Amino acid sequence: MSRALIIVDVQNDFCEGGALPVTGGADLAVAISEYVDAHQGQFDHVVATQDWHIDPGNHFSAAPDFKDSWPPHCVAGTRGAELHEDLDTEYIEAFFRKGQFTAAYSGFEGLLAPEDAVPTGERQPGSMPGANDSPQSAPDGDAIGLDEWLQSNDVEDVVVVGLATDYCVRATALDAVQAGYGVTVIRSLTAGIAEDLDEAVAEMELGGVEIA
Repeated sequence: MSRALIIVDVQNDFCEGGALPVTGGADLAVAISEYVDAHQGQFDHVVATQDWHIDPGNHFSAAPDFKDSWPPHCVAGTRGAELHEDLDTEYIEAFFRKGQFTAAYSGFEGLLAPEDAVPTGERQPGSMPGANDSPQSAPDGDAIGLDEWLQSNDVEDVVVVGLATDYCVRATALDAVQAGYGVTVIRSLTAGIAEDLDEAVAEMELGGVEIA
């Protein structure tokens, strides 16, 4: 049995100064890095997800309702789509990009990024590969999704952290439960858009997610 940490969408556009900032996002990048450094021995695998929008249709809007539509953010290949500079990528094995041509909140909608797109150690600003990088494919030619990757690595339990508690963290955690994993969300290692996150937390708990 293997255990994996899933780091959700700790990207520049979701942190202070970005197109769609979550309060506390930059501090969260630091906190997650410190947690991984201290606890990486407890995980067999560490992966991360990224919003990676090319043309997501109505997900982008000039007059967003901040529920189903949003200002443009995390456009593939831009600085806003890059991981925050304070998120240490040393232990991250794989990245899963989601939302290229549609709205995508769950990391389980993501596809494995090319091997040369995986940053390790210290990165220079602007170093993330561009929008034209194709996802990795399985031998049959199908792109590799997060669930397939986790299964291929015998993962049974996942811990989810990142941004934002009430959107992509929630969606990723609930999809993980539906896929059959044991799921824990570390609430202190998430930050949300709404001021009151009790409803999102209650929904996750009702859906079978353990909140730590």
